[in-house]
Amino acid sequence: MKYEILIDGKAATLATAERHFAYSAEGVAVEQDYSAAPLGDGAWSILIEGRSYAVYVLGGGDVAVNGRVYRVEVLDPRGPRGRRSAGESSGPRSIAAAMPGRVVRVLVEAGQEVAEGEPVIVVEAMKMQNEMKAPRAGRVASVKAEAGATVSAGDILVVIE
Repeated sequence: MKYEILIDGKAATLATAERHFAYSAEGVAVEQDYSAAPLGDGAWSILIEGRSYAVYVLGGGDVAVNGRVYRVEVLDPRGPRGRRSAGESSGPRSIAAAMPGRVVRVLVEAGQEVAEGEPVIVVEAMKMQNEMKAPRAGRVASVKAEAGATVSAGDILVVIE
């Protein structure tokens, strides 16, 4: 299962399959095996490469990991709510690659104002060019890909706030 997430307002992706996960955010990519055991009342013990993490789901979007509290928002595209529409979010919105491909053109730069539906990046996948558009009006917070770069499905390409 692949998720688009925000941790303390920063966009990331998380993919899980059985006992394996892949996480990427702001130039950091981690891929590991893990095990998880529920402890009850929203508490979990997570083991990654021999290191134990005490995880508590506090509610209201807060999660404590080894005593440090993070604000976490998870969007599951296959869930009953699906992806939120462009106008529903006041926080950062990420534009992610739908499938593996190559960035053909980057049409915006960090700090630039964009309108809802304005093209921001073009990705070529399966011999087709896909123009990806701003999900809402806002300012480009960051551009995570450059022309010619190869991207994987779920990679964050542009963040708009």
